[in-house]
Amino acid sequence: MTATQYLRVALAAVLFAASGTVLPGQQAGATNQPPQKTIEKAPITRSNAASGMQMFKDYCAACHGATGKGDGPAAELLKSPPPDLTALAKNNNGKFPEDRFVAVLHFGAGGHAHGTSDMPVWGPLFRTQNTALTELRISNLNAYVKSIQQK
Repeated sequence: MTATQYLRVALAAVLFAASGTVLPGQQAGATNQPPQKTIEKAPITRSNAASGMQMFKDYCAACHGATGKGDGPAAELLKSPPPDLTALAKNNNGKFPEDRFVAVLHFGAGGHAHGTSDMPVWGPLFRTQNTALTELRISNLNAYVKSIQQK
């Protein structure tokens, strides 16, 4: 199973569990509490480091959406909405904030939308510093996100 397929199955299970759907054999209204929303971490499967677009799809789209606008299928489960990654330059006086973007990949966002500073999928994948493969991943993901900025 590829990383994308694994992530989709995990997200589908989370979204199904959060929907409150009654399964056969369950009793409707058995509890008066709303269903718990949770995000479960899945093991990292490494995408092709040469493709920023593929890494974005595999690691970022679940929360940030396929187009980067913050509307991914897991976004509603976060404590605060994920940012619109297509507006990073617009919100930074028209200049893509490369240093900030790279710092978030290396060290986390500083905010705690996910309960911790870890992004739920990629966590340590971009945090192993000073390796050529990690720097290639960060460079290519950075270039891809830069390419999807609003004009």
